[in-house]
Amino acid sequence: MTSELDHLLSQLSPATLENLEPRLRFGLSCCERVEHLLEHPEVISCVQSFRDLMQGSKALEDHKELGARATALANGHQGSRSLDGVGHAAVSAAYACAAAMSGRPRQAAEYVAYAMVYGHGGYGATQEPDSFLSEYRWLEQRLQSL
Repeated sequence: MTSELDHLLSQLSPATLENLEPRLRFGLSCCERVEHLLEHPEVISCVQSFRDLMQGSKALEDHKELGARATALANGHQGSRSLDGVGHAAVSAAYACAAAMSGRPRQAAEYVAYAMVYGHGGYGATQEPDSFLSEYRWLEQRLQSL
């Protein structure tokens, strides 16, 4: 993680009611970043429900229920059926969404970076720390814009 991203994320800690909305807005950005990697229809449905929540159709406190549901789905994810292995990014993407919906922006950011790097370059790319730099920069820019 870059020092700038670390600094921005530290401003959202500890988790409070006052910083709930920015944590969840950043979380939605994280979900949308990895949404194309998701394979499980129920996780995809959770992302849509999260999007609806953030558009004001539900109370923000409903994120707890969504987070618990997404976490259970991520924990039960059996991996990808993809033969090349790159599709296993779906597991990390599911965990990114679960963390995002649970209001845990640091964990969401970490899983987003891993899912995106894994999805683009497979396991080998995740062994190179520089592979994550463009994702960390994207996450920094997104968090700054919020």
